[in-house]
Amino acid sequence: MSRIGNPAVRLLAARSLRAHRKAWAAVFAAVAVTTALLGALALALGSAGLGHARVERYAAASVVVAGDHEVRWTARPWGSEPQTETAGLTERVRVPARAVDVLRAVPGVRAAVPDDVFVVREEAEGPAGTRAYPGRSWEAARLAPYRLTDGREPRQDGETVAGAGLGARVGDTLAGRKVVGVADGPGALYVTAGEARRLAGHPGSVDAVGVLAEPGVPVDTLHARVRAALDDAGIEDTAAGQPLRALTGNGRGAAEHLGAPPARTELLQLLAAVSGTVVLVAVLVLASLVAQALGQRAAERELLLSVGASPRQVRAAAGREVTRVAGAAALLGALVSVPAFLVLWSALRARTGVVPEGLELPSPPWLFAGVSLVAALVVGLTRLVVLLAARRPGRPGKGGARRVAGLVLLVLGAGSAGAATVQGGNAAATAAGAATVTLVAGCALLGPWIAGAAMAVLDRPIRWLGGPSGRITAAGAAAHSRRLGAALVPVVLVTSFALVQLSAGATMERSAAAQARAATTADLAFTGTTAERVRKLPGVETATDVLRSSVVLARTEAGTPRLDRLPVLGVDADGLAGTLDPGVVAGDLAGLGRAGTVAVGATMAESLEVKPGSTVELRLGDGTPRRLTVVAVYERSLALGEFLLPKAELAPHMSDPYPARVLAAGAGGASPVAPEAVTAPGAELNGIVSAGIVAAIGGLTVLSVLSTLALIGAGRRGELELLRQVGASAGQLRRMLGLEAGFLTATGLLVGLVVGALPLTAFAWALTGGLPYLPPAQAGAIAGVVLVTVVAGVFLPVAQKGLTR
Repeated sequence: MSRIGNPAVRLLAARSLRAHRKAWAAVFAAVAVTTALLGALALALGSAGLGHARVERYAAASVVVAGDHEVRWTARPWGSEPQTETAGLTERVRVPARAVDVLRAVPGVRAAVPDDVFVVREEAEGPAGTRAYPGRSWEAARLAPYRLTDGREPRQDGETVAGAGLGARVGDTLAGRKVVGVADGPGALYVTAGEARRLAGHPGSVDAVGVLAEPGVPVDTLHARVRAALDDAGIEDTAAGQPLRALTGNGRGAAEHLGAPPARTELLQLLAAVSGTVVLVAVLVLASLVAQALGQRAAERELLLSVGASPRQVRAAAGREVTRVAGAAALLGALVSVPAFLVLWSALRARTGVVPEGLELPSPPWLFAGVSLVAALVVGLTRLVVLLAARRPGRPGKGGARRVAGLVLLVLGAGSAGAATVQGGNAAATAAGAATVTLVAGCALLGPWIAGAAMAVLDRPIRWLGGPSGRITAAGAAAHSRRLGAALVPVVLVTSFALVQLSAGATMERSAAAQARAATTADLAFTGTTAERVRKLPGVETATDVLRSSVVLARTEAGTPRLDRLPVLGVDADGLAGTLDPGVVAGDLAGLGRAGTVAVGATMAESLEVKPGSTVELRLGDGTPRRLTVVAVYERSLALGEFLLPKAELAPHMSDPYPARVLAAGAGGASPVAPEAVTAPGAELNGIVSAGIVAAIGGLTVLSVLSTLALIGAGRRGELELLRQVGASAGQLRRMLGLEAGFLTATGLLVGLVVGALPLTAFAWALTGGLPYLPPAQAGAIAGVVLVTVVAGVFLPVAQKGLTR
């Protein structure tokens, strides 16, 4: 634009902003909420990106040598370069013991200390279980360092130093060992190096090696020497034969808290996916509000064009208006995002067990400057929406392109929902989510035609039931189908979004609970003991240990590499009868009594195209690759996981191969055992974060409904005043508005139900083989919120002017 035009644009923008302050209030609220939500998510993403495992036991070690706790899978997608995916391991990958001697010979190394972490159990009488204590060698305590505060170090088997966290005193007995000393630090039992090697149970390897530097040797120099020594010696880990890792700085914590790095990765993926959803919802909300705000000023724009303003000047003035409004709103939202983020992070840290032990999520002061970038992004997004909405002012199109685009989006959404039916797990959920967003976008473009079609169906009932008010409602709807369509879009959005988010989780939980009840046939369940001890109890006929671990499955989708870390159970094949019924549909679980075997869930078996006699390649919890023979296919995989392995196959690859649970059968008169379904790694963390984000996005969509209807109501006050002047009573206007609110609620709920039901049905069928489920209370809550919001949005703007009194 020329410099001559700038004063005119500024004048138009300033006058218009003052004249339409109330119209822009809805946009202001939406921009502020969107910025607050995206700002909080950006801070959460930044904190998770900076996250690391806490360094505790190895705080004094300059370098920590450990196994590689990541699995890598490389494949070539169709028509592109090879891609590599990684997945974290949650079981210990150990270091060959000979690495200790190699490290001790490295120049600059003061000491190379082997470390093993094990569990010391105190056996109890009968099936009461055991009391467990973390155990280490006293030699490894120097890596923290933890020092004696009382007594002396252990010198022989049967002696121990107790960490201060246990609250023990010198002379006490713990786990059959005499406490000869007390040290600072967390609760643990420290024993002699020889007893530690025996209790660890893996001769020839250690969990990790802590390297202490000679005085004056820089960490970087020592790390380079250690790395070179390991490479020259060709030492690899004891699982998948990968090169050992030499960790420094915050990376040392990964050798302590194995679950922290995978949890951080999963949290990052979750937050990134949610952020994408928020951006899409925000675009729909802002586009609807801005289009409505500008649409109400069509006559004003025509007048400006008729008196000499150019289309470019009109567009520039609208852009300047929204920049001012959105800039102030984004600033407010950015300020609100900081306490919102702090509340979310505090809530996560307050819930014990939700954030994996040892996962640090730092929030340095400079991180909060990132909300300014989010604010700028939202302002730019709003400005773009305005430019599109204000394009070619005064020359409205025929709507053909809009209709075609809407129909294309509906077809694409239906196709994405269909794709979800032939996929499983995260792929099905992703396809269903994409289908929902695409279908809602299609409905947004087709809003006027959907509203017109719905009104054509309801025209006679509304005229007949509403009398004069009904005839006015029908006439107004026919004349303003575009306005009615704009009002329908946010109602459809909030309905479909709430339906999909609530029903997807409820469907999975209900199906998993039903399968767990059917699968758990045991009479008794124990923790803190073993099946061997339980079988000695009177009346017990059979019992099985249940071990919990994870495996990594590598496969490709459309040529793209994919790694799934899945929970698995290890069981005794001989003890399954009467204790656990996976619902076998092919093969025989008795085959799990042999090494190198596996049973596969029916959905996974179909996806992998395997059956009894086929082979499946898995990476066990410590990354060891195993090609296992399928002996059975079972249907209750939501409760038991996608794979069942022999206990003897799983146990050697677990950090602590002690049973998580023992199921027993044959004890007459015993109470039913509470069923337990396996949960995916990080499920509780994901559930809490998802619940908070769903509530926030739900609030944004409800705000969009209220704002859109309030904006429409403010723009039709002249129309209602005219009706009053030609003889319509306040009661007739109230009935007319009530009919409109009822029409919007019923149509919005119906269309939202259809939009949400299509991907939901595909998702439920792919994962459960059944239909989606939504608790009646939640369904009623959705309908109630929509009804209250619509009624408030329809009545409040006109009630403030007294038009319905």
